[in-house]
Amino acid sequence: MGDPSPEKQSLVQNELAEIADKLLIQSCKRHVFLCTGDSCCSQEAGEKSWKALKNLLKEQNLSLSDSPSACFRTKVGCLRVCKGGPILVVYPEGHWYFGMTAEKIPEFVERQIINGEPIEEWIFATNPLA
Repeated sequence: MGDPSPEKQSLVQNELAEIADKLLIQSCKRHVFLCTGDSCCSQEAGEKSWKALKNLLKEQNLSLSDSPSACFRTKVGCLRVCKGGPILVVYPEGHWYFGMTAEKIPEFVERQIINGEPIEEWIFATNPLA
């Protein structure tokens, strides 16, 4: 099979750049990963948290936005912690949150995403990006 030709790589790279532009990736100040896997929480709880996060970020104009608090979000199947979920990690701060039920998402968005204030009582680890 081998590597694609330089022309094919260039075409794919251009297509990906267009997608990144549409998603406003370059405008995001934070990236939230939320585990919805069934090893750390019920699948129902994970999906409920995901819907709450997704909807609230859209409602607050924080998703697909160039606002000062713009946030990219990613749903993942496993963050390898597998206890106390739903587990959520936010970068660049690198704060790892536990028990992120749908009920906690509004406070998380307000305090961490909009105000940049970590919620210490929900954080079990921190490893910021340098």
